Amino acid sequence: MPTTEAIQQQIQDLTERLHHLNYQYYQRDISEVPDQEFDRLLAELQDLEKQYPAFALPNSPTQRVGGTITKQFPTALHRYPMLSLGNTYSEADLREFDDRVRRTLGDDFAYVCELKFDGVAMSLTYENGQLTQGVTRGDGTRGDVVTNNVRTIKNLPLHLRAASNQPPEFEVRGEVFMPLPVFAELNAEREENGEALLANPRNAASGALKLQDSALVAARRLRFFAYSFLSNTRGTFATHSESLNALHAWGLPVSDTWRLCHSLDEVLAFVHEWDKKRFTLPVATDGIVIKVDDFRQQEVLGYTAKSPRWAIAYKYPAEKARTRLNKIEYNVGRTGAVTPVAQLDPVPLAGTVVKRASVHNANQIAALDLRLNDMVYVEKGGEIIPKITGVDLSARPADSQPIQYPTECPSCGTPLIRPEGEAHFRCPNERGCPPQLKAKLEHYVSRKALNIDGLGAETVGRFFDLGLVQTPADIYDLPQRRTELVQLERLGEKSIQNMLTGIEASKQVPFDRVLFGLGIRYVGETVAEKLVNHYRTIDAMMAASMTELAAVSEVGGVIAESVAAWFQDDANCQLIERLRAAGVQLILTGEPPKALSDRLAGLTFVLSGVFEQHSRDELQQLIQQNGGKVTGSISKKLSYLVAGDKMGPSKREKATELKVPIISETDLLAMIPATEDTTSELVDDILH
Repeated sequence: MPTTEAIQQQIQDLTERLHHLNYQYYQRDISEVPDQEFDRLLAELQDLEKQYPAFALPNSPTQRVGGTITKQFPTALHRYPMLSLGNTYSEADLREFDDRVRRTLGDDFAYVCELKFDGVAMSLTYENGQLTQGVTRGDGTRGDVVTNNVRTIKNLPLHLRAASNQPPEFEVRGEVFMPLPVFAELNAEREENGEALLANPRNAASGALKLQDSALVAARRLRFFAYSFLSNTRGTFATHSESLNALHAWGLPVSDTWRLCHSLDEVLAFVHEWDKKRFTLPVATDGIVIKVDDFRQQEVLGYTAKSPRWAIAYKYPAEKARTRLNKIEYNVGRTGAVTPVAQLDPVPLAGTVVKRASVHNANQIAALDLRLNDMVYVEKGGEIIPKITGVDLSARPADSQPIQYPTECPSCGTPLIRPEGEAHFRCPNERGCPPQLKAKLEHYVSRKALNIDGLGAETVGRFFDLGLVQTPADIYDLPQRRTELVQLERLGEKSIQNMLTGIEASKQVPFDRVLFGLGIRYVGETVAEKLVNHYRTIDAMMAASMTELAAVSEVGGVIAESVAAWFQDDANCQLIERLRAAGVQLILTGEPPKALSDRLAGLTFVLSGVFEQHSRDELQQLIQQNGGKVTGSISKKLSYLVAGDKMGPSKREKATELKVPIISETDLLAMIPATEDTTSELVDDILH
């Protein structure tokens, strides 16, 4: 039996090792160990922290995956106000700014030019090299404390590299942003599901930081760039450029695009250089920030009421082009959503030649009154795919006709439907519509799902076209069809063997990724994990009613209805049985939570609102481990409605009408007092 000192040292060693590997990967693009080895070390640390929660360090690498529930975000005063910058779109204004600086400082000064990343301003506090607080800009004087969410940002160090010039306490200002590829994936998923698209990466990042469950924040894959150092330790650095180099040396992510400029001409050259070049970056940028480099000279220049006199932001005008709309193509996605895409005369825009533009749905076609052969305005801005923003009506032909949205699927001819409240028309022929079937297969083998080596989207799509596979279960029949595979062009013996090895290895992929890979509408990675952790087996999930599914944290009515309907379909049940026969993981391995008592046996609860002492997940787990059941709707058979803060009035009214007792979180916990079987120590161990 290892001593407590040995366990603490093991946790410390694993923590330091994982911090180092994260730094190498996210700051230096170096993979010192394979992903499997990193995951093994992280799982080992998670297990130790679960067994010995008192020894877990506040900035443990396990914080990256989230899981902390924040009922409400407290606010904090900024020690140094977060002022806004003066903006300009004019080079003449930059010359005027330079003149004002020269009138005060003379000619002996330099500027630092930095790209203005389009994200969410964040203030981070480090104490003795440890991240202790993350606060949003708020109103500039006070912001929301979002520390748990910030800790999930993988390129942000929770523990800094030690250095002699590092103050014991300091602030780092920077930008939290959503990378453009992540934003594109998120919007593509929302479009598939018929949900409203997010306007831009900045809004997406801002919304993610306000999520109450940090596990959901981690899934948004946010990133951070530092751009400012603040400390009450006077004289730490003489210049802003010196502080940026130090932040980078300490392990903080600082974009290497900044430049020290010694004249306005050099500043303007930097502005012109990045006017087009910025579109090659995986992050949205909307301008350049110009700062006087010397900190002493910044103090001499001072501040206005709202902004510093030693800095200004030059913003690039929105990228727009005018071109002809030739036709609208209609693409069918994995969930049957039909998405219109405009085909355009090629036109240069934001560093690329644009031939296609998103129109999103029938509502947008109608709102823009698009017609074939219209001259349209196309913008790129923060979007990955350009979008049509307007029509040049002065160039419209007199005999033009409004575009008629198709009433039948462009692929299989099935009449389209438009579910109430949704923006997209859909093809309901999910069993026979070729693009839907192919997209489901591509999703199943994708990196986030089964991630089958040697069987990527292109290959599985080709196999579908050749009639070799129709459903994910057919993939597991491919080893028996090797003689057919060897006859295919561009598929050598080595490629076939790699693919078959990958198929066999996919049988060990965890249950939650299999569930995600099934492509059930609205079931993303996080929801799949929540469902699997709750039900543990595919059979228990299939047997659950819609009401029971809706009671699972992060699920709710819309998702529950989709999941229940999917499992009620005979073809899907047959698919599950074929996957089971193939050996795919449909059970969550590991020990299930231990039963604590039967104190709540025969009782059914609804949890509603936000709770003070525990998350809804934790309360649900406690109820179930003490013999009770949790459901999502109120009926005469309900035993109790457990009311938290911000509970909807409709549930309270219905419970009152049906005479269902309404209790508090404290009342619920009093129903399961500590006994020999349910000591407070055991409860604490389960909750943490």
